Amino acid sequence: MRIAVVDDNPMNITVVKEILKRAGYSDLRTAASGMELFGMLGLDARGQEPADKPGDDNHGIDLILLDLMMPGVDGIAVCARIQESPRLKDIPIIMVTAIGDSKKLAEALDAGAIDYVTKPINRIELLARIRVALRLKEEKDWHRERDRRVREELQLAREVQFAALPQPVDDEGMAIDAIYRPSEELSGDLYAWHRIDDNRYGIAVIDAMGHGISSSLASMFIASVLKEAMTKQVEPKRVVRELNRRSQQLQFADQLIQYYFTGLYMVVDLNKGVLEYVNAGHPPGLVVRADGSIEHFELGGAAIGLFDEIATEKYALDIRPGDRIMLFTDGMYDLVGSDYAEDREASLTELLRPFGGGTPVKALEEALFGGEDRNGLTSDDRCLVIVDIK
Repeated sequence: MRIAVVDDNPMNITVVKEILKRAGYSDLRTAASGMELFGMLGLDARGQEPADKPGDDNHGIDLILLDLMMPGVDGIAVCARIQESPRLKDIPIIMVTAIGDSKKLAEALDAGAIDYVTKPINRIELLARIRVALRLKEEKDWHRERDRRVREELQLAREVQFAALPQPVDDEGMAIDAIYRPSEELSGDLYAWHRIDDNRYGIAVIDAMGHGISSSLASMFIASVLKEAMTKQVEPKRVVRELNRRSQQLQFADQLIQYYFTGLYMVVDLNKGVLEYVNAGHPPGLVVRADGSIEHFELGGAAIGLFDEIATEKYALDIRPGDRIMLFTDGMYDLVGSDYAEDREASLTELLRPFGGGTPVKALEEALFGGEDRNGLTSDDRCLVIVDIK
């Protein structure tokens, strides 16, 4: 453990160093002023991070024993400057003072000091307070390292989740793309498409209950099931029933927890000029016709995963060249801000109406989300799948 002793009185530094050495603390650094401590910590003369060369560590200092009253920059000001540095603020600071003024001590604690000792220094008291401070530092370091690993793992999981999503399609008769914005690092929304044959595509959008890690894991499970179901089952009712059957495998020790999914799966048949779909409790999609008119999908039945058996009903819509099909998750309703189902359906419809098949997906994304950071987090997962019939 490296301890920095800061005092403008050389005798005080000598006394403290001797106490610490006899207690087994051999890695000691000393400074005669706040300015000297700033230099030791990689700060500039004002106690701030240099703009041209910011530090990347705390220079190995684990604890600071800081004199309260020093000429120039006093201990309270030094402590406040250290607290302003993200890389230094977790270093515990113990104030050393001969002043019995409770107001000054309160200011020091408010400035970021975690404890204090008074002069003349009591060896037993000083060492006890140092042990407590260093234990707290170790715990903070452990939590910070754990948080760093968690952030790295979440970022990796986010990249894996994005990599598992399908790439845009631009075939002779149809183009498929999506706009996808998680509310947290990981998302409970997913979309998928699969080419069945020369004229047919299976396309799905799914929304898992909740947000974050748990819902993303559930959605990744259902994504693997969906890929297999689209390949082997094909027909919309069979695909949704298979998703429901497999979702029953998500068993938890806590019987009060039950994950469920809303979803809409459709098969687009270019040869017949029709799309067939099943809606399982999901927001209804819509078709923006080439003439600007709107046709909505039907409301769905029970969500996937709530019951052992769910009733499914298949619907059909005619499709024509120039049509744009839009499927979305309920996070898209945040764009219109209404709490009433009928109002938000109508408002979202009017919001999407101008963006028919002639609007590039990038332009649609910019119009809907404006200056929002593409990788920024939103209040809810947002997913919009766009299918253009050529």
